[in-house]
Amino acid sequence: MTRATTVRAVLAAAVLLVSVFITLTMSPRLGLDLQGGTRMVLQAEDSATVEANRETTDRTLEVLRQRIDSLGVAEPVLTRSGEDRIIVELPDVQDPRQAAAVIGRTAQLSFHAVQGATPPGTEPESKPESETGSGRLTLPDEQGTQLDLGPARLSGAGVKDATASFEAQQAAGWTVKLDFHKDAGKDWTRLTGEAACHPAGDERRRVAIVLDEKVISSPQVDPSVGCQAGLPSGGTQITGSFSAKEARDLALLIKGGALPVPVEIVEQRTVGPTLGAAAIDASAQAALIGAAATALFITFVYRLFGALAAVALAAYGVISYAALVGLGVTLTLPGLAGFVLAIGMAVDANVLVFERAREECQDRPTRSLRSALTTGFQKAFSAVADSNITTLLAAGLLFFLGSGPVKGFGVTLAIGVVASMFSALVIARALTEIAAGSRFVSDYRGVNGIARPGSVRTWLTRKDPQLFRKPVRWLIVSTALVAVAVAGIVVRGIDLGVEFTGGRLVEYSTSRPVDVETARSTLADAGFGDAEVTTAGDGDISVRTGKLDNDGEHALREALATEGGETTKVRDELIGPSLGDELRRNALIALGVAVFVQLAYLAMRFRWTFAVASVVGMVHDVVIVVGAFAWLGRPVDGIFLAALLTVIGYSVNDSVVVFDRVRELWAGNRKTPLATIARRAVLQTVPRTVNTGMGALFILVALAVLGGDSLADFALALLIGIVVGTWSSVFTAVPAALVLERRTGAPPPVPGKASRRARAPRRDPLDNGARV
Repeated sequence: MTRATTVRAVLAAAVLLVSVFITLTMSPRLGLDLQGGTRMVLQAEDSATVEANRETTDRTLEVLRQRIDSLGVAEPVLTRSGEDRIIVELPDVQDPRQAAAVIGRTAQLSFHAVQGATPPGTEPESKPESETGSGRLTLPDEQGTQLDLGPARLSGAGVKDATASFEAQQAAGWTVKLDFHKDAGKDWTRLTGEAACHPAGDERRRVAIVLDEKVISSPQVDPSVGCQAGLPSGGTQITGSFSAKEARDLALLIKGGALPVPVEIVEQRTVGPTLGAAAIDASAQAALIGAAATALFITFVYRLFGALAAVALAAYGVISYAALVGLGVTLTLPGLAGFVLAIGMAVDANVLVFERAREECQDRPTRSLRSALTTGFQKAFSAVADSNITTLLAAGLLFFLGSGPVKGFGVTLAIGVVASMFSALVIARALTEIAAGSRFVSDYRGVNGIARPGSVRTWLTRKDPQLFRKPVRWLIVSTALVAVAVAGIVVRGIDLGVEFTGGRLVEYSTSRPVDVETARSTLADAGFGDAEVTTAGDGDISVRTGKLDNDGEHALREALATEGGETTKVRDELIGPSLGDELRRNALIALGVAVFVQLAYLAMRFRWTFAVASVVGMVHDVVIVVGAFAWLGRPVDGIFLAALLTVIGYSVNDSVVVFDRVRELWAGNRKTPLATIARRAVLQTVPRTVNTGMGALFILVALAVLGGDSLADFALALLIGIVVGTWSSVFTAVPAALVLERRTGAPPPVPGKASRRARAPRRDPLDNGARV
């Protein structure tokens, strides 16, 4: 065993031990779409400068935090998003009406002296503008009397505490007791002292307590209080025939403080706990079945080394899960799907290495197994690095340009890429190098799995298909596929989800079966004639409407319950029109930036013709996936966007592997026609493409079958994308590069650092040649 192998084995063991410890001692942080609850995005309505918006939003955030803490919600999460938005996550809250009523009110509390009053039904006496003065109000009290109020003398900021209590002895019922801060208490004494200077029964002896420009109480100062003496500065009570709930809510509002500015709910998502639990179970089953199928497949293809790669794959799962838990990443439904998907993609680096090692064994049969394996790792490193960097770029775009759960998918995908690199280049390498040092494994070629060419490579060598004699023909086929996809977009249109259009989408589960026509008729009779009613998974009813507030949703659910019996809300998504426009705009920006960033990176790493051809193949894949969803009538939403950006990463990943081989072969054979070089490169990389694609397909099929409606569209988009991406990397990108090269007449690459590294692999600095 070499020193380098020992170092890798020790490092792998240390990381695995830490990962197992984290896995056993820490619990994952589940998003609301997995544990159930309500997520709201609030926007502060302020037209001030950006700096003022940021400060106002921060103050609003603190007020909301106090209010939500008073609601008793377990482990709420409040964060500022951008300059003027606040994200509120309330676990286990299934009916957001109460929470929205409490956290959304401005709660501007103020105390006023009463200047006069007009009985109900009487027009208030008009006064000159000089007498009304700035800050004066005319508001009705609890009995409808119009009160002429002076400017506010005391605000809610002076209230130290507010509690609801029941006063049975004084027959006041439920009241709200206020305790003032020291300075505010002195203002309260002066205000009540001035009111006490008027005779008992005089309207001017009253003090008006106003909440959000509504008089909630206007008590008379007790006759026992003398002029200018006032009430004690400690506190007072608000009376007003409150119910217990009204008194408690009012106390919460006052105690939490006044919002600096009004807030609007621009997004609201509610997920029932049963849906989250079902999603976790389905994803776990898909992960186990898909991972088992992938492990069996690579073991069948690469024998012993494939089995060792399967062990490294299991280690990858533990390490990536521990990284998610240890870093405190919130695991959302798309993130969970990304974690499962990354299992299938984690075998890509191992497949690249094993195929390069097979080539070394085939080209030099007398070469030792260990030497061929080392060369395979070294030659595959460039393609592994480039392909993983392109995937990381896609993950970064998801994080910075996505929203909500899509960000979680980006984080999960990025962690999965890093963990898969460690799994392949450290764990799998240590295991295979240890095995390669065994005489038994080295001597028996049928055991190790790489000393003999695979069936795909053998078939291609025997057939030697002439693929690119006329590359334009392949481009015509690809153009025809794109035309079919564009026809679907034009004819059927794109069914943008609520996330991009605004509106509300609610999914209900009923105790009695209800067909779509009955549900549609019932809702139309209840005044919801514009609602779109469809079926969801397991016989659930999905209702999509335009603008619908929480009270309207409650009425809609009650109407549906008349036919379906007990009706439970499974999922609820509310997106404001302004946010829908913004998300749709950001989705287009994300796709545009993805194309530009990938083009820039590929142009830096390869010839510009290769970069442009790769981007052509990528756009080809995106259009076909979108067109397929248009023909199938499937919704295009944020989860679809996450899948589409993943397809972009996968497509470029495939093209990078092919063009990396083209660059290597062309640099060493500058006089050979590029079409011949491209054909050889494609034939040499086809085994890797097939084996990697099969690993991902096992996972995606498991997700599509077992993942339910929540993950079915995600898996379907990726299934289409992987199949189309495999086609485009060979029959779109390569022919496009050949056409561009032919028209530009650019010279072949001069052997430089990259080509010398390809022909003479760099020696491993950790490998001193020692043997045990």
